[in-house]
Amino acid sequence: MCGKNLPMLSRRTLHSTVVSQGPIVQFKLSDIGEGIMEVTVKEWYVKEGDRVSQFDSICEVQSDKASVTITSRYDGIIRRLYYDTDATALVGKPLVDIETESSSEVIQEEDVVETPAIAREEHTHQEIKGHKTQATPAVRRLAMENNIKLSEVVGTGKDGRILKEDILNFLAKQTGAILPPTPFQEIQTPPPASAARPVGTLPAIKPPLATPRPVFTGKDVTEPLKGFHKAMVKTMTAALKIPHFGYCDEVDLSCLVALRDELKPLAESRGVKLSYMPFFIKAASIGLLNFPILNASVDEDCQNITYKASHNIGLAMDTSQGLLVPNVKNVQLLSVFQIAKELNRLQTLGSAGQLGAGDLSGGTFTLSNIGSIGGTYAKPVILPPEVAIGALGKIQVLPRFGPAGQVVPAHIMKVSWSADHRIIDGATMCRFSNLWREYLENPSKMILDLK
Repeated sequence: MCGKNLPMLSRRTLHSTVVSQGPIVQFKLSDIGEGIMEVTVKEWYVKEGDRVSQFDSICEVQSDKASVTITSRYDGIIRRLYYDTDATALVGKPLVDIETESSSEVIQEEDVVETPAIAREEHTHQEIKGHKTQATPAVRRLAMENNIKLSEVVGTGKDGRILKEDILNFLAKQTGAILPPTPFQEIQTPPPASAARPVGTLPAIKPPLATPRPVFTGKDVTEPLKGFHKAMVKTMTAALKIPHFGYCDEVDLSCLVALRDELKPLAESRGVKLSYMPFFIKAASIGLLNFPILNASVDEDCQNITYKASHNIGLAMDTSQGLLVPNVKNVQLLSVFQIAKELNRLQTLGSAGQLGAGDLSGGTFTLSNIGSIGGTYAKPVILPPEVAIGALGKIQVLPRFGPAGQVVPAHIMKVSWSADHRIIDGATMCRFSNLWREYLENPSKMILDLK
């Protein structure tokens, strides 16, 4: 009887020698550029025990510059996560341990592949049934959250790349849902004077805005500054060293309001939301051609000035992550419609918290659209190494005198400028503002003067 069991034991022993675990690789956070030494882990896309393939998203980290999606270089199983969500990860230190496939090639050099979240021209590949499916990490994450196989989705992007809209359309077909339009914030134009209430009537009582009730915890909470808030401390501390010169004016946007109302349906037919900001940005670019010192930068000791060839005009954006200032590159080469299209892209990424480092760096001049929230005048703070910034107030319908001395309703916007008084004098800022205002008050002239 014992003799009959011996062959069975031998076969089991032989089988155990065939199955072996692969090597465990420490997946390290490599240098993501711009001198960044630490990041905050914002979200894990995997957990211990999950199987991953090459180019699968591992986690999303946030530096003081941008959000970055970290992707895998190996096929294998996640054995350890080194950080919790919101913890600080150090460059060069392990992020996760991956038990790699015994048959897969293990490369010890450069353990991390990182891609900016929803990068403009970049994409990742996922091996599915013998072919590569192109999709950004955010698109793959959306598919994963909705249990959608990318191999079943038809990509409409370049070279068959799967876009976010492809996932949403696929999901809508499966569920029969009607997808809402993407939210978009813009300056709201007040109603025309003809819509004003008659004299002697009481205004309608508006219900109070719904605000979240404050929760009293009974104790103070102290937490370290991270990510964009930490970057704001550095930037504003450097800005305090700059002597600011302030200048304010008002602009009559009545003609621009009429032009925008005329062009808005045409832009929407092309899938672009047209706000007033593209006109403000383009007028600023034309002004910078005439006053290039406002599109310059100075070194730390203020001994040298660099005149920037590109007009990379930033837009201060209020997001859930704090104040971000992405910029539209090479505005001097773009039409108003092209600027509007690029702003749509930046605002979508900003709302999702996925602006890349390329969107947030390289700015040469900034406009702050504080009027979209409220207020008229402001005191904007220059973003070093830039030398000027403008803050735009809300548009109001106010009484003004017409050419014949009659009182007419006008769409008025206040603008507040700040300039580095070490290299920019008040007359230069004033002349630039006058030219900028002239183009906005006569938008047809802006179109004729495009170079």
